[in-house]
Amino acid sequence: MHKNDLNISINKLSKIEGHADLDIKVENGEVKKVDLRVMENKRFFNQAVVGQNWNAVPQMTSRICGTCSIAHMTGCIEAVEKTLGIKPSEQTILMRKLTMYSLMIRDHALHLYYFVMPDLYGVDSILDLADTHKDLVHESLHVKSAGNNLSNLIAGRAVHAPFEQVGGFARVPDEAKIPEVILELKDTRDFVLRLIDIFYKCDWKLERKTDFVALKTRDFSFLEGTICSSSGACIEESNFWDHLHSVVIPYSQASGFEFEGHEYMVGALARVNLNKDALHAKTKKDAAEYLKVFPSINMYHNNLAQAIEILHSLDHSIEILENFEFKKEEAVKPETLTGEGVGVIEAPRGTLYYWLGINEGKVRYANLVIPTAQNLINMREDIRQMVHERINDGEAVIRKEAEKIIRAYDPCMSCASHFLRVNWV
Repeated sequence: MHKNDLNISINKLSKIEGHADLDIKVENGEVKKVDLRVMENKRFFNQAVVGQNWNAVPQMTSRICGTCSIAHMTGCIEAVEKTLGIKPSEQTILMRKLTMYSLMIRDHALHLYYFVMPDLYGVDSILDLADTHKDLVHESLHVKSAGNNLSNLIAGRAVHAPFEQVGGFARVPDEAKIPEVILELKDTRDFVLRLIDIFYKCDWKLERKTDFVALKTRDFSFLEGTICSSSGACIEESNFWDHLHSVVIPYSQASGFEFEGHEYMVGALARVNLNKDALHAKTKKDAAEYLKVFPSINMYHNNLAQAIEILHSLDHSIEILENFEFKKEEAVKPETLTGEGVGVIEAPRGTLYYWLGINEGKVRYANLVIPTAQNLINMREDIRQMVHERINDGEAVIRKEAEKIIRAYDPCMSCASHFLRVNWV
């Protein structure tokens, strides 16, 4: 066998949302195969919601993912509202922004502190830093707590939130609790600025030219806007399916996607690349040096972009809570019970699409496009390039780099870091 011949099987990538395998084959120093296979059984949510009442579907779809339950519920609510002619009030829109900000704070913090940071310090778990970097461990808990408490205040709970609903919210924030949440958000800023600096100084690098796609919004609120790409395309939300194409991956349970015929990346890096000027003014001021990095084609800068998004979410949340007076209001009722509509939002891991058809109040069909599925082809090609670049560095290095690449995409991982078991054949 040639010294650069490799057959690598990474079975059941653990600590991600679902199950995946990775097979790599190298012959005579040439990368012949990179198969990233999603092995989780199909869950058929597109079909499960068919026949359900329009006002029950958002809570159903929130069960797609515990980590991103708020994103799925919000995206589904937007699709239902556009289908049934519901125009939410200014207060509802602001509360949805706060709900999404709470998700971004806690979810990005989980990824950066608990999944990525151990690699930066050469340990298996952030708990291994308790003796040497005790402050970072405490800061990680503080940042996550700030996101959870904001979600509790606005949406009732951080996971499967009960207050957000079609046309409004079941409850308004408890006025007595708003000041303490504001104080916690303000206290969290310095921790997040330190987090940004840590990932700014990280020297990991993997550059490959690709397209970046994100919902470009006026105030970086992750809600409403125009779907734009780094190649110059800008399309309306309702026309997304004319540009997004499903790609059958024969060895995988999940399909991939192309945007206008090419692989692409969604997520924090795409958002900051395309829309950094829309970040909160205070965020842009305090993160000015870090923002000079963008636009970037270094996929590891997805971690830095996530940290900056936490800061933006803190700053805009503080502004809204300090300046808006919440009042009890009734949910807006539908104008019709029959129609078709598209909801598009930015989930933590990228653009999330909901396309619904409703007839006489019952869902007739549904098409959901999930961020991680959109990143599958791009992730595979990044791994391919890494193997090509590091082929002479040995199996251990390739294993480590494969882990880092997959982590940088943040594909809905669960609660630990080192998730690859590699069998070298």
